[in-house]
Amino acid sequence: MCVCRFTAINGGRVEKREEILILSSIDRLNDTVGKMVSFLVWIGAAILVWEVVSRYAFGAPTIWAHGYTQRVFGSYFIMLGAFTLVRGGHVRIDIFLANRGTRRRAVLDVLNYSMLLIWGAALTYEAWYFLQESLLWGEVDDSALGHPLWPIKLCLLLGSGLITLQAIAEIIRAAIGVVSPNLHHAGYH
Repeated sequence: MCVCRFTAINGGRVEKREEILILSSIDRLNDTVGKMVSFLVWIGAAILVWEVVSRYAFGAPTIWAHGYTQRVFGSYFIMLGAFTLVRGGHVRIDIFLANRGTRRRAVLDVLNYSMLLIWGAALTYEAWYFLQESLLWGEVDDSALGHPLWPIKLCLLLGSGLITLQAIAEIIRAAIGVVSPNLHHAGYH
């Protein structure tokens, strides 16, 4: 088993931790992609500002800004799903987790992440066919500029693939917590 040993600071206390190397690699991949994609929000904001200034200051609205902001923010949200999962930013229903031991929380996480895995795998599977059809037929939107739709479908494929991969990593971590609840792993800080 590939194990990565590292030192972490938790609440001012230094801890030695071990993690399966592939799991930390998946985390790093999703963290890196998330950080890169996070800059899309600034591009989307700049397009919106341009549209507002053009429309209200110069009386010359654009025909392209609406379509591009939809694509930028759509890509932004789908590509940040796995990053948000790595960072623990998705909504959790604490009523089911409060006052539960580490092993019970781990069992619930296995169930939860298994549902995410099923959803992510189904979405990734369908996204692959959406992308293929879009490329095959040269699919464009119904705007005046006829933007191609394959880039947003590629983002759907990549984003759903990344969240599926992260779900697999989280299932493994939770399963380790079921078997050995005293081991530290993500989600049980």
